[in-house]
Amino acid sequence: MNLMKFQITDFLKEVLKEDIGRGDLARDLIPNKIINAKVIAKSEGVIAGIEYIKNFTNLADVKFDFNFEDGDFYKKGDVIFIISGSAKDILSIERSVLNILQHASGIASNAYEFVKEVKNLKILDTRKTRPLLRTFEKYASRCGGVTNHRLGLDDCLMLKDTHLATFKSIKEAIEKARESIPFTTKIEVECENLDQAKEAMDAGADIVMCDNMDFETIKEVVKYRNENHKNILLEASGNITLENLKEYENLGIDAISSGAIIHQATFKDFSMKIM
Repeated sequence: MNLMKFQITDFLKEVLKEDIGRGDLARDLIPNKIINAKVIAKSEGVIAGIEYIKNFTNLADVKFDFNFEDGDFYKKGDVIFIISGSAKDILSIERSVLNILQHASGIASNAYEFVKEVKNLKILDTRKTRPLLRTFEKYASRCGGVTNHRLGLDDCLMLKDTHLATFKSIKEAIEKARESIPFTTKIEVECENLDQAKEAMDAGADIVMCDNMDFETIKEVVKYRNENHKNILLEASGNITLENLKEYENLGIDAISSGAIIHQATFKDFSMKIM
């Protein structure tokens, strides 16, 4: 996910607007001088959010000296970066900077735990993200080594059970979809059993999701795919966690997706200290 500077800057403007509101009430009390501060890790994990934080230089009288880049591992006590500049500006943006670092690093660290658990599967995140934080949270997920699933409803057509309920068959749904979607767009079909998976593959789906299927059913889906539609990708999803992830590794599927990568991540702990 290669974000342009204006996209990040627009996001940061909204972040500061939320926190500063009509004005930082402490700002007039702070001496008008240049200071240095350091951000220190109080835990360990994978860093994320640096790509966002460096763009605060477009909005405040500050500059950064980074010791880490997104995706790097850090340990407790590490100085992640030093921020220099206007005391008024540094203290006004302090919480926004720390929130971005803590939230993104929490997701990246959790994502890494999923990735290191298996070697033969692509690990995908989902659209189960906080409102208006989709791009930010999926960026953090990638920093931990996860591959992004759909960023939104506009980059891949997924036919879920709720969609399929409005059609006579999966075949009809896929045929109608091919008539309207762009030539380059893939179709993924969410299937709950072997019969649905077979119908989706026979009808020309690009990706079949094995949704909450037991392992034996998934093996049957894999067998049918390998014998009849080798070009189709298979994804498993539904209640996949760190605790059971390993059990999916040797089923023959191509990927697993898990919302827990993002929505079960917890903030990492960092603090800012004036030097």
